[in-house]
Amino acid sequence: MTNDQHGLAMTGASAAAIRHYDRAIDELLHFRVEVDAEANAALAESPDFPMGNVLAAYLGLLTTEVEDARTARARFGAFRRRIDESSLLPRERAHLTAVRALLDGDFLTCGRLLGEIALAHPRDALALAAGHQIDFFTGDARSLRDRIGGALSAWCEDDPHFGHLLGMYAFGLEEAGHYDRSEEVGLRAVELNARDVWGIHAVVHTYEMQGRFGDGLRYLDARLPDWSSGTFFNIHTWWHYCLYALEAGDVPRALAIYDSVLADGQSCMELLDAAALLWRLHLEGWEQHERWRALADAWPLRVAEPFYAFNDMHAVMSYVGAGRVGDAEKLIASREAYVLAPLPGVTNQDMTLRVGLPVCRAIVAFGRGDYASVVDLLYQIRHRINEFGGSHAQRDAVQKTLLEAALRAGAREVARVLVSERINVRPCSPYNWLKQAALADVLGDRAAAAAARLRAGELVRAV
Repeated sequence: MTNDQHGLAMTGASAAAIRHYDRAIDELLHFRVEVDAEANAALAESPDFPMGNVLAAYLGLLTTEVEDARTARARFGAFRRRIDESSLLPRERAHLTAVRALLDGDFLTCGRLLGEIALAHPRDALALAAGHQIDFFTGDARSLRDRIGGALSAWCEDDPHFGHLLGMYAFGLEEAGHYDRSEEVGLRAVELNARDVWGIHAVVHTYEMQGRFGDGLRYLDARLPDWSSGTFFNIHTWWHYCLYALEAGDVPRALAIYDSVLADGQSCMELLDAAALLWRLHLEGWEQHERWRALADAWPLRVAEPFYAFNDMHAVMSYVGAGRVGDAEKLIASREAYVLAPLPGVTNQDMTLRVGLPVCRAIVAFGRGDYASVVDLLYQIRHRINEFGGSHAQRDAVQKTLLEAALRAGAREVARVLVSERINVRPCSPYNWLKQAALADVLGDRAAAAAARLRAGELVRAV
């Protein structure tokens, strides 16, 4: 029996396998692609190393890629058939149970079980990191905050991964609405580790939620070498950069980044970033036919089976943007059949039923110009769209779709409420003031429209 770098006992592993496992955890917390190679190296040294197999399973299951999940399921099943689980340590058995829940599609049970592991072993970095990602995939802001916050007191500042815990905690604080504290903790995380891309990401989210697009651009520019390459997260951070550029009204800059970075995305996470950016442009009347067509071609195999409703939404965006409404409707029809199947405990099925399908139907309705239907579909679920995962910044594409549809449908009271909500939360957002101007146009109030546009311009110039 040997211990990992955080002092946790592990069985079935040689000293070399433990070294590879520790390096894999370090690569995971840095979001570097080398995590897969290190995890595989650990298993090459000790094929029946329980925590090595657990790590490999989490890596395969948390990409939201159907093929990765299928491979992980087969590999983990073979491992379980080779071992005597009763001989494992309690923490190892608990991880195996959590992985089995995840293999069965039960994100919520897996997240709960990982929480129980962290309760007994708050220095289990893998339990915390995997649980954090599950909280993100299920849109659970409170758990994003408290899963990490509840473990922090067991960590010392001189631990090399303490900063990574702070980065995760900062993101949870941001999603839970504690923006001042999120900024403070996120900046401290990056101070401890300049290449903590999740910590950088947390700070970026905080500025996004506060409408501080100028601060966001300056922060990312100042740290460009730390986040823009060398990880499997740099494309997503470039997406955030594009959001700031759009807020500043710099569409050419956003499109230049799209063409040089986002257009080459390969994973579901990268494809949904591309779709989310193009959809925001679509809402503002900036049509991107060629870009949409290339993006739509990348989705069919990735959504051939139901796996994660959040991905489905972005595939539908891509199909609608490319003018392939028929493909969008086929995807929706397949998910309508999926939610009727008896699949107790499969988290994605409930996500699809409660949020995914209404959102996908609304996107198709928007593409058809049926804006009243968009309002009918989205207004009633707007306060629970977190249930199908993602962050506030990502889900804002849905909220903006609802607002734009309300304006185009002439749903004045709905539009008034939505604009009022946005401006009072983020009064420094030019986008919000431009929507106030659009609403004033609908109401025929030229003076109010002019004043709102003036305010938007002032905010951009102030940066």
